[in-house]
Amino acid sequence: MSSTLTPRRADSIENPQLQQWKASLEESAIAHPPGVFSPAFIQETLALTRRLFIQLQRRPSTLVAGIVQPLMWLILFGALFQNVPQGLFGESQNYGQFLGAGIIVFTAFAGALNAGLPVMFDREFGFLNRLLVAPLASRFSIVVASALFIAAMSLVQTAAIVGLSAVLGAGLPNVGSLLLMGAIVLTLVLGVTALSLGLAFALPGHIELIAVIFVTNLPLLFASTALVPLSFMPGWLQFVASLNPLSYAIEPIRYLYLHPDWQFSSIVFQAPWGSVSMGLALGILVAFSLGALALIRPLISRRIA
Repeated sequence: MSSTLTPRRADSIENPQLQQWKASLEESAIAHPPGVFSPAFIQETLALTRRLFIQLQRRPSTLVAGIVQPLMWLILFGALFQNVPQGLFGESQNYGQFLGAGIIVFTAFAGALNAGLPVMFDREFGFLNRLLVAPLASRFSIVVASALFIAAMSLVQTAAIVGLSAVLGAGLPNVGSLLLMGAIVLTLVLGVTALSLGLAFALPGHIELIAVIFVTNLPLLFASTALVPLSFMPGWLQFVASLNPLSYAIEPIRYLYLHPDWQFSSIVFQAPWGSVSMGLALGILVAFSLGALALIRPLISRRIA
């Protein structure tokens, strides 16, 4: 007589409560299939985003430094050029008013460029592997959570810079201008965050990622209209600055400070190849962000598959 026990199949369980639970799970899966925009995806994205905010709460110096540094730039650079003759920087009443838009955009750009560092550290410490083996509705929640966190940080920094600029005499844009300003910042942040996350999955370690960040930051700052108008630059640099996505975020924000009655057809600056309207600048920013997302999607799909 054999003493081997044959395990009972799961579908032969006679417990009515277990059968009811199993049926409810199947009905839930049919009604809300896993994937992007499903309730499970939203829940896990919010949970991963909350994790990043908990890390920020434990290290508040990161947020403090992210706010204090651009404010110091605004104060020191504004004081350095406060005696510049009026009209030298276009329609701006003073250099602080001219500089505010550049500080807003560059701060958001720098923060978004660092978005890949937490993911890179998760890779190196093994936490990312735990997420990849977890039963997630979609692993893209890892990417979306990082983007949401960086977007929230950028809005906080932008609010601080706008507030200090108003105190220093740059004025305060109206509500419609502020909303458009926020949309411009978020559009740029989306594209740069996508590129940073792509680098986090493509590069071998955080040393290489930090090197890319250091090499990229200052050249893109000086090859934009953040510090000086396009007309101050030599011809070749004007051409480079007109290809820089930062310029297409800086100039619309600068225009919003000076023109409360803006329109999408308003000309925000003169590029070497022609006039750039508000609508065209926004379109170029949107195209940049969509292009960045399309560029990194195959890479991230392979790495988190």
